[in-house]
Amino acid sequence: MSTIEIPMRETNRKRWLSGTGWAVSLWPAFVVGMSCYWKLSHSPFYVKEFTRIGWPDSRLPLLACLQLGAIILFLIPSTAVLGCIILTGYLGGAVAAYTRMGEPYPILVPLSTAIIAWFGIWLRDERLRGLLPIR
Repeated sequence: MSTIEIPMRETNRKRWLSGTGWAVSLWPAFVVGMSCYWKLSHSPFYVKEFTRIGWPDSRLPLLACLQLGAIILFLIPSTAVLGCIILTGYLGGAVAAYTRMGEPYPILVPLSTAIIAWFGIWLRDERLRGLLPIR
């Protein structure tokens, strides 16, 4: 019976990429988790901002559940891509709402959160790196 040796450098590189990917993925999870917390706790600042955007505050619990579901899927390795797709769609809605209002600064938060989420998965998942190689 023969054995296949995996070069140590390649194994260490994969571990480093995966570990870095998990560290990067914690940022979008934190941002969306805090947003979810503010929605569920009906933070006065958040409720004021939410109604300013044009949404009734009665929708806060539903949107918090959507966020929570997306972030849970995002953090489970086997469903991470699906979670990131749902999360990107949700964050795209936030970008659209702020664009409709004509406010450029708030767009940066959901846009950067989605980009960082995809970068985290790209680092974590070897198959995604194969599908989207950086050349």
